[in-house]
Parts: sequence; C-alpha cells; structure tokens
Amino acid sequence: MNIKEVSLRTGLPAKTIRYYEEIDLVRPGRAANGYRSFEGRDIHNLTFLARARALGFSIEDCRALLGLYEDDGRASAEVKQIANKHLAEVEGKIRDLEAMRGTLSDLVDACRGDARPECPILNGIGGTFRQN
Repeated sequence: MNIKEVSLRTGLPAKTIRYYEEIDLVRPGRAANGYRSFEGRDIHNLTFLARARALGFSIEDCRALLGLYEDDGRASAEVKQIANKHLAEVEGKIRDLEAMRGTLSDLVDACRGDARPECPILNGIGGTFRQN
C-alpha cells in the first residue's frame, strides 16, 4: 500500500507519516522502485499512534506505548504509569485553563465596552487591573 492510501485509511497526513518514519516510529518496507510499501501492521501502528496523539500523548510516550503494545510480555503497570503521568499533566492544564477563564471573565465583566478609552481588559493585560 502506498502512502496516499495509508493516509486515507489512517486519517494522518502523508507528511506526518513520513515524519513518523523519520523518527523511527514506523518502518515501512521499500518496493523495488524505492517507494514506501505499507503492510497491515503499519496501518495498525499508525492508527494506534493517531489515537494516542489525539489523546495528547507526547511522541516519546507514544513510542513507549507502541513498544508496550507490541510486547506480549508487558506489564500493564508500565502502561498505567505512562497514562497516569499524562492524566496528571492534562489535569494541570485544565486547572490552568480554568484560572485563565476566571481572569478573562473578570476582565470582560469589568469592561463597559463603550466609547470611553478606559479599558479594564487592556489594563489587566498590562498589569494594572483593579476590580471595583
């Protein structure tokens, strides 16, 4: 199967597939003409990587998870450790986003949005915001 077909089947852009090959996440064979030749296992691994990346796992975490997925002797504790670390990172980002939402909400609520030049949003971004 060529890269265009693989791209359609996995939903990954050809550029991403080439990148994954470049960093050794996938290793498609090569046809006599030098073109990449993808097998079913490559499709499965690329689909696995697409799903892991969609969940926000880093490339290195994806590398580790793919290695564990392919290892029949793996300990699920290793997989859980990677997933728990990532979950903690996601929860931290959620807390940061909630704090950002609160600050932005306060700034928007404080702004009259009229023709006057005073703007609590700009003052807040500039570090001079004072809520009344």
